[in-house]
Order: sequence, then structure tokens, then C-alpha cells
Amino acid sequence: MFSIRNIDHIVLRTTDLPAMLAFYRDLLGCPVERTLEELGLTQLRAGDSLIDLVTTDSELGRLGGGPPVQDGRNLEHVCLLLDGIDEAGLTSYLESAGIEVAEFQTRYGADGFGQSIYINDPQGNVVELKLASRSP
Repeated sequence: MFSIRNIDHIVLRTTDLPAMLAFYRDLLGCPVERTLEELGLTQLRAGDSLIDLVTTDSELGRLGGGPPVQDGRNLEHVCLLLDGIDEAGLTSYLESAGIEVAEFQTRYGADGFGQSIYINDPQGNVVELKLASRSP
């Protein structure tokens, strides 16, 4: 019938677009690909996938209900697979940006087993950063 190749995109609702852009665009390096201001939608490129940021006070955002809250999230976490960095380099980079970094752990994902950590974005969404374990 069909097979799933990868995650196409995720949609995160936000009350603080500048903070989310500082996190995903500036800290994690996801460039803005497209902005539809009239809908309140900003799309960022994350490798082969997109991260859509939707402001909760926009036309599109109001369709999803109230703003995201820590005890009422609609997303457990998103995992971003990273190439070209090791544990020490990633830890140093995140800590220099004021991000609290826990210990790396071995976890399983689409790329197989690999080392990863969890961090939080400015809206409390959990982001898993996983080091690539094999070549694409």
C-alpha cells in the first residue's frame, strides 16, 4: 500500500514566537523557510522535515484552542537527529547558550540506537537531540 519514509513536519503552538525562533532558528540552526503572517504560521527547515510554529492568537492558532501549558501539552516530544557533533561539543554548545544539559543516554529511534539528551524549548515542549549513529 504505502510506507512511511520520515517525519514530514510537526506543528508547535506558541504564545512567544520570538523566543521559539531564538531557540529553533538561532540555537538549533533551523532556518525559516516560509512565513504566512496572515495565518500566524512560521515554517522552519529541520533537515528533511519542517517545524511549524503557530501563534495561539492567530487565525490558525485559535483553531487549536487555548495556549500550550506544561500540564496540558499535545506533544510528548520531538526528536531531532544531529550530524557532525559529538557529546562534548553539543554539551558545550548548549551550556554556552544557558541550556541545562542532563546526561546522555542510549535510546532507540529511526536511526537505531544512539546517544541523546532531552532539553526544553521556551514553551515547555520537550526536544530530544539524538546524535546520528549511521550515515544517511
